[in-house]
Amino acid sequence: MPDTVAIPRSPEGAERARATDRAERARATDEVLVLDFGGQYSQLIARRVRECGVFAELLPHHVPLEEVNRRRPRALILSGGPASVYADGAPGLRRELLELGVPVLGICYGMQAMALELGGRVEGAEVGEFGRSRLSVSDPGRLLRDTPPEQSCWMSHRDTVYEAPPGFTALASSSESPVAAIENDRRRLYGIQFHPEVVHTPYGTKILETFLRDIAGCAMDWSAASVIDEQVARIRERVGDGRVICGLSGGVDSSVAALLTYRAVGDQLTCVFVDHGLMRKNEAGQVLAAFRDRFKVPLIAVDAEARFLRRLAGVTEPERKRKVIGEEFIRVFEEQAERLGNPRFLVQGTLYSDVIESGGGTGAATIKSHHNVGGLPDDLEFELVEPLRTLFKDEVRQVGAELGLPDRLVWRQPFPGPGLAIRIVGGEVTRERLEILREADHILQDEIRSAGLYRELWQSFCVLPADLRSVGVQGDERTYGYVVVIRAVTSDDAMTADWARLPYDLLERVASRMINEIAQVNRVALDITSKPPGTIEWE
Repeated sequence: MPDTVAIPRSPEGAERARATDRAERARATDEVLVLDFGGQYSQLIARRVRECGVFAELLPHHVPLEEVNRRRPRALILSGGPASVYADGAPGLRRELLELGVPVLGICYGMQAMALELGGRVEGAEVGEFGRSRLSVSDPGRLLRDTPPEQSCWMSHRDTVYEAPPGFTALASSSESPVAAIENDRRRLYGIQFHPEVVHTPYGTKILETFLRDIAGCAMDWSAASVIDEQVARIRERVGDGRVICGLSGGVDSSVAALLTYRAVGDQLTCVFVDHGLMRKNEAGQVLAAFRDRFKVPLIAVDAEARFLRRLAGVTEPERKRKVIGEEFIRVFEEQAERLGNPRFLVQGTLYSDVIESGGGTGAATIKSHHNVGGLPDDLEFELVEPLRTLFKDEVRQVGAELGLPDRLVWRQPFPGPGLAIRIVGGEVTRERLEILREADHILQDEIRSAGLYRELWQSFCVLPADLRSVGVQGDERTYGYVVVIRAVTSDDAMTADWARLPYDLLERVASRMINEIAQVNRVALDITSKPPGTIEWE
């Protein structure tokens, strides 16, 4: 690959028209709407549909029918949910959704709500069904076609369908579910009590593919990379000839958002990289090399280590650290924005998971409290450009790879905005402690990458208890040095996490190198706490 990757800059005329045409074709791709009844796996349903090659969006179950009709979906999926269909205030299923003429698949609560609405018998069971279960298929129908008569599946329910609605065929049962799958092929309505979106249902993907391709007729040709042309056209249309600013952190989200925007508007964009001195070893240089040298993105790099350390002097309380760092970032960003003439637009790496979790909808808004650049105040008003707001994290990585972002940035593990400051625990952040922690982290990452484990971990890092010393013996002399704690976890979404079972020989190499290469360290410990009850970060 050449050292410099050229990205088209603000093309006009015929090329702009061609890009718009490509975007219109991208918008015309088949879409499935997942209506969320509050299930813990609702996001995962949308992800699995996308992995099958069909674009899916998660919307609240009460989304207006006008919005559903406007989107012209190829199919609807009704998610699971924690409520009983008989409970006061339980989410209701509007019959109109079942009469739109598009296939509807109800999953768990979605199936129960469909059965109840259409005259089936749903009751609370004496025994709930949670976890792995055996599914017996008596009639595969269309939905369970080409799956075995006996198969494993994942259940999570207490209410149970005892009789299918009139006109429906009962396809399967389980030990606690007399009716575990139903369909009315003439009305194009289908339901399954189990969860096809989880890995514990081996034929779940097959069932989803059958529903999407054979029943709904979806083209199955969507990919995360296909959004590039669409977003480029949308950004051009929104920004016009306006100036754009982006707070570039070096994380994959802000990096991909910046590159997409640069492809759309070229030098109308200026990225601001604030080096607060709290990053990991060589990270600032990697960001500058990628964006300024390789992609030629207009970039202002601010060396602000000294001013951040001055502000952090004497600060030990975790939340106070975060606030100090956020406030100082605001000041630096304000200064740079003013020097640039206060650009009208701000690029943010908001992800689809952020939108869902905050209850947000579509469209842009003037920035208030939700942001990714450190906490900008209400009076620093920008119009947002959020090219990633329809994508999940793994899809953002796909787009980054398609744009030519280096692997080290594409696959960068999540890193907190306050950086290493919140990994110096229980004490003041000083330059010496930062250097110790930076070197320890570098050794850990080096060994984890060498072992081929980096991508298997959600996060791996070191913690430095600031005011803790331990007695040791090195070179026949008594030492009194720092303790470094290794933290490594596996997770899908950071909502829960399990401590990673790193190989003993890897841990031995890491500990040996830290003690031998960092004079101030004489002990290495391992954190084996999962989340919950612990958190991933210590502060």
